[in-house]
Amino acid sequence: QVQLVESGGGLVQAGGSLRLSCAASGRTFSSYAVGWFRQAQGKERDFVSAVSRSGGVTASADSVKGRFTISRDNAKNTVYLQMNSLKPEDTAVYYCAADTTLGAGCARMKYDYWGQGTQVTVSS
Repeated sequence: QVQLVESGGGLVQAGGSLRLSCAASGRTFSSYAVGWFRQAQGKERDFVSAVSRSGGVTASADSVKGRFTISRDNAKNTVYLQMNSLKPEDTAVYYCAADTTLGAGCARMKYDYWGQGTQVTVSS
């Protein structure tokens, strides 16, 4: 079992920055990969970024490359999503998810534990 709690969302102006955190508990944190997804109102939940168990390998959607950075601190059982140069189209609920079977990558359906989400709103 894995429990995930997101935090750090809020309202920010376009061009601003936010750092999201995903605090994990339960299963050994370094034994699973973690991904971030987002869901805008009325749209599907889309892949944003993912990080491997060690933090050494990351992947990001084209829409956020160069602006968002994912990282993890295994000593603190926390994954971060640093979001810079935010745009109104980044407005969404952001979710972190655990990939305990490994290999999920950007495949939403392969993640088996999810947090409750945190709202990010970017005003123009």
